[in-house]
Amino acid sequence: MAAAGDPQLSEGVLKKILVSYAYVAIWIFLSFMVIVYNKYILDPKMYNWPYPISLTMIHMAFCSSLAYLLVRVFKAVDPVVMSWDLYAKSVVPIGALYSLSLWLSNSAYIYLSVSFIQMLKALMPVAVYSIGVLFKKEAFNSETMANMISISIGVGIAAYGEAKFDMWGVCLQLGAVAFEATRLVLIQILLTSKGITLNPVTSLYYVAPCCLVFLFFPWCYVEYPVLKESSSFQFDYVVFGSNSFCAFALNLAVFLLVGKTSALTMNVAGVVKDWLLIAFSWSVIKDSVTPINLFGYGVAFLGVAYYNHAKLQALKAKEAQKKPAESDEESGRLLPGRDGDGGEVQGRNEGRNN
Repeated sequence: MAAAGDPQLSEGVLKKILVSYAYVAIWIFLSFMVIVYNKYILDPKMYNWPYPISLTMIHMAFCSSLAYLLVRVFKAVDPVVMSWDLYAKSVVPIGALYSLSLWLSNSAYIYLSVSFIQMLKALMPVAVYSIGVLFKKEAFNSETMANMISISIGVGIAAYGEAKFDMWGVCLQLGAVAFEATRLVLIQILLTSKGITLNPVTSLYYVAPCCLVFLFFPWCYVEYPVLKESSSFQFDYVVFGSNSFCAFALNLAVFLLVGKTSALTMNVAGVVKDWLLIAFSWSVIKDSVTPINLFGYGVAFLGVAYYNHAKLQALKAKEAQKKPAESDEESGRLLPGRDGDGGEVQGRNEGRNN
């Protein structure tokens, strides 16, 4: 065993820290890129291609194709065994919500600044908790609800101070938050409860084609007629190809970050990313960020930080309760029972069930 001051131990710990920071940096960079790139494409003052359904469909088609190649052709990832019945009852509703969430969130970039959208996204814990309580996946707690109200007040103050407030854009972003929160709760209800876990590649393999189908119908009525009349439009393979690749890479980065570190690390990194995006939006894109904006988001940020802290403490308490139970269970398997053969049989049965 290495001593406390062993250089090899210190070197190993340092290497682990550096790798974790590398995963965080990659995720922040890709998330940053996708958000800014989508804003660039959709904003009428920039690339001026205001077709959010079409952009989302391009992403889903690209991700579906790459996921199919990785799963079926290159065999890089093993597919999850899933029946058509399970797919229809679990994946289809999740895909429908995901398509609506992406459609509305991309639409919001046409009307709102990047900084204000990030401030509105602070409502995600409020939506997830409220829907979790509604579906009885979360227990109602007055202290947690007070925290949710504080986050909502902070976002409300930020909205009040928004220089270029657009009600339609706000409705689109709030709708996106609501659909995304419902999707996250349904994943827990429909998939996790059945013991099914999907990594980003298998998620895209199953969900992306479903999203593509759901988006096709509104696209036919909303955007296809306009695109058909716009004879001047030419598909830019460089812009849309690189944008879609960034979106696919972001899904892989999420898997690496959570798999190699933790979901808590991702939450903390998300806060850093939000502040960086607000600073970028103000300094580079020249979006207006007012002191009231920052004060309101600061209040919401403190509420989100407290919520994450409370979740971490609850997780630690749950893990601490598991360890004595596991220790007692292990003792029960190792030590013979007082009733001789009967105790040993019980121990073997316990071992078989575990």
